[in-house]
Amino acid sequence: MRDKTHTEHIEKWAEFVRTHPRSIWIKEVKPLIDSQIIIANNFYERLARTEGGMEKIRRLREKTGFNLDASFFKRDE
Repeated sequence: MRDKTHTEHIEKWAEFVRTHPRSIWIKEVKPLIDSQIIIANNFYERLARTEGGMEKIRRLREKTGFNLDASFFKRDE
């Protein structure tokens, strides 16, 4: 279980989002979301280059319903 300070932080952030326009708080969130997407893409690119990686990606796609295009992972040769 997370500590009290974590819960307090979440509650303060939720209040900030409720009381401020999206144009204000999106500036704080966008870099975090963008970095998470970059990290995930890098992971899938590395996984695709490993033995059995594409099979693992296929299974993840089936399990999660997240549609990853295999051509995304092919590098220019």
